[in-house]
Amino acid sequence: QVQLVESGGGLVQAGGSLRLSCAASGRTFSKYAMGWFRQAPGKERKFVAAISWGGGSIRYEDSVKGRFTISRDNAKNTVYLQMNALKPEDTAVYYCAASPSIIASMESSYNYWGQGTQVTVCS
Repeated sequence: QVQLVESGGGLVQAGGSLRLSCAASGRTFSKYAMGWFRQAPGKERKFVAAISWGGGSIRYEDSVKGRFTISRDNAKNTVYLQMNALKPEDTAVYYCAASPSIIASMESSYNYWGQGTQVTVCS
């Protein structure tokens, strides 16, 4: 069982930065791939980024490549999403999730989800 708690969301102007954190409970954090997803108002939840167990494999959704960076610290049971050059279209609730797969970008591959944290980017 893995419990996930996101933090770090907020209101930021376009061009600004935020760093999201996702703290995981349980001693098996390092055995899970971790992902970030987001859901904008009135839209489906979509993949943003994922990182493998040891951090050696990383995936990004095309629109965030070069702006967002996912990382993890297994000693702290925490995964991060550094978001730079934010745009109004990045406004969404951001969720972290844990998957037993090596790495995954499909929502169905993730077993555990956090409650989400709101990110609002104003122009």
